[in-house]
Amino acid sequence: MAIGAGSGQVFPGHSAEDLWRSNAGGGWATAVALLVVLLWHCRRRLRIFFSFLFRSTSPSTSSSSSSSSSSSSSGSPQISSGFSENVWEDDLRFLIRNLKESHCGEKRWEDVVQKRNSLVSYSAKCCKPKDGPLKYLSVTVFENCSPELVRDFYMDNFYRQQWDKTVIEHVQLHLDVNNGTEIGRTIKKFPLLTAREYVLAWRLWEDSDGVFYCFTKECQHPSAPPQRKYVRVKYFRSGWRIRKMPGRNASEIRMFHQEDAGLNVEMAKLAFAKGIWSYVCKMDSALRKYSSSHLQHGSSVSAVTFIQKVPRELQMSSGGNSSSVAAAPSVRVETITEKKKLLRIPSKKALANGFLLLGGVICLTRGHSTLGAKVAIGYVLTKLSKRGASSSQRVRN
Repeated sequence: MAIGAGSGQVFPGHSAEDLWRSNAGGGWATAVALLVVLLWHCRRRLRIFFSFLFRSTSPSTSSSSSSSSSSSSSGSPQISSGFSENVWEDDLRFLIRNLKESHCGEKRWEDVVQKRNSLVSYSAKCCKPKDGPLKYLSVTVFENCSPELVRDFYMDNFYRQQWDKTVIEHVQLHLDVNNGTEIGRTIKKFPLLTAREYVLAWRLWEDSDGVFYCFTKECQHPSAPPQRKYVRVKYFRSGWRIRKMPGRNASEIRMFHQEDAGLNVEMAKLAFAKGIWSYVCKMDSALRKYSSSHLQHGSSVSAVTFIQKVPRELQMSSGGNSSSVAAAPSVRVETITEKKKLLRIPSKKALANGFLLLGGVICLTRGHSTLGAKVAIGYVLTKLSKRGASSSQRVRN
C-alpha cells in the first residue's frame, strides 16, 4: 500500500508516533550499542584528551588561587613534618665549596660581564667542568640595603611574577616545618623556545654572624607531573650567600648556578652576557620598591619562616676560614713594612756615601788642592766606603 504524502502514516492505521512508542526500547539499545562501539575505537584518543584536560586545568586553578592570594599569602601548600625530597646539610657543604672560585677542577674561570652604577654592581664568571653543565659564579652588591631585605626579596617568588616577565607561573607545592625545605613549581618562558618547567626544592640557613645561605636543586613531586607542553629541567644546582659589606650600608650576594635546560651552551652564554646587566638593573629597581610594598601584603609562610642554623663544623669551614683569610694580609703587610723600614735606612746611608764618593772623585780629578789635601780626602773616602759596606753586610745578615 502506498504511503500517503503528508499524512504522517507509515503503515495503515498506525501513526509514526505510535510506531516510535512501540519500538522505543529497541531504538535506544541500538543507539547505545553504536555509541559503545564508537567509544571503543576512539578510546586511546579520549584517554589522551582527558589526561591533558585534567592536567592543564588543575595547575591553572591552583595558579589562579595562588595569584589571587599572592597579595596576602602564598596559598595553601602541603605543610607536613617530613618529605622524601629534602635539602640536607651535605647540600650546604656542596654550596660552600662551590662558592669558592677555585672549585672548578683544572678548568679556568672566564670573565663574562662586569658592570656597575651608583646603586648596584655586578660581575660574573663562568667555567665548563668535565662532568656537568656550565658553572656560573656571580657577585652582586646592592647599596643601601640590609641582608634581611635582600633575602626576603630573593625568596618572594610571588612578587617575582610582578617584575620578572620570564616567569609565567609559580605554585608552592610543599613545606616541611621540621627540615625547612620548601618545594615549588615554576614555568619560565624563553624567546623562540618551548617554556621550561622547574620543580625545585630549596632550604635556608643562617650562621651566628648573620650570613644567610640558600641552596636549590631539582626534585619530584606528585602534584606536579611532567607535561608535554613544557620541557622539564632535570638538572638544577644553585645557591647563594648574602652578607653585609664590612663598613658599608650595602649587602653582597654571591651566587653559584648550574643547570641543564636543554639549550646550546655557546648560545646560552652569549645571551647571558648580553642580557644579564639589563636584568640586574630591573631587579634592583624591583628591590627598591619591595622595601615598602612587601610590608603591605605581609609575609607568607615559606622556607624563610623555618630558616635553619648553620652547623658548627660548616660554620667553621665557611665563616672561620674567611675571617682568618681576611686577617692574614694585614699581618703580612706589617711584616713587609717593617722590612722596608729596615732596608730604607741603609739605603739612605748608601746613597749619601755614594754622593760623597762622587764628590771626592770630582774633587780629586778637577780640584787644585795640594797633595796632602788629596791624600786626606782619599783617606776619608776610604773610611766612608768601608763603613757603608759593613752596614750593608749587617742588613743582609
